[in-house]
Amino acid sequence: MEGDCLSCMKYLMFIFNFFIFVGGSVLLAVGGWVLFDPLGFRELVASNPLLFTGVYLVLALGSLLFLLGFLGCCGAIRENKCLLLFFFMLILFIFLSELAVAILAFLFREHMTREYFTQELKRHYQGHNTSDVFTSTWNTIMSSFECCGVSGPQDFDDSLFRLLSPSKAVPEACCQSEGPGPQGRGPGLDGETGGAYREGGDSGLEQCVGGAVAYYTNYKGCYSSLVDYFETYIYFAGALAIIVLSIELFAMVFSMCLFRGIP
Repeated sequence: MEGDCLSCMKYLMFIFNFFIFVGGSVLLAVGGWVLFDPLGFRELVASNPLLFTGVYLVLALGSLLFLLGFLGCCGAIRENKCLLLFFFMLILFIFLSELAVAILAFLFREHMTREYFTQELKRHYQGHNTSDVFTSTWNTIMSSFECCGVSGPQDFDDSLFRLLSPSKAVPEACCQSEGPGPQGRGPGLDGETGGAYREGGDSGLEQCVGGAVAYYTNYKGCYSSLVDYFETYIYFAGALAIIVLSIELFAMVFSMCLFRGIP
């Protein structure tokens, strides 16, 4: 009976890790195809920092799943105690890392306030400095989510950005040199929709960064934009996190049981 149970556990673990292996292979193939495809996908991805980062995240996740699936499959089907132990240690490391992130997020939840982000933006944002990680990250956020500052363009008053660029009221990431005319997407400072004026090309851009309110294209603060964006996915992310942690726990239990059952 014990041998039958061990054999059943071995094949269940093999099937489970085979799907992980296939999933990792697919992610690696998709990420590699997007990066190296000659039809122009690389240029498209490189032009968007969020897509560029996302592709490398897909490659990293695919590599991790590929390694996990390979170790699990080989360790189970060959009853190799060394591979099973390595698989267990890797799963344990991932589980503890996720647990540490959750604990840190809970401990530093007071730093996720609008006031904290506004203070950090005023202190560290430099404008058009691509070598500064903080600045380039904020530029990517403001351009991608079509927002400006944490609460709005007024966040750049009395900031490091204004000290470095006295002639500019807002950074270029808050403006667009091309696009529709006065009926743009963002609400105006008076709360009405369609206050964005994008005509005028480079002249309009200069007017915008110079503080001409009529030329602003992004009125909404990034804090509200990000909250609205992630609110849709927060329950899905929570459920997914619980499922992933449960799978990892079962994988550790199965691998250790199989490890101990192998003579």
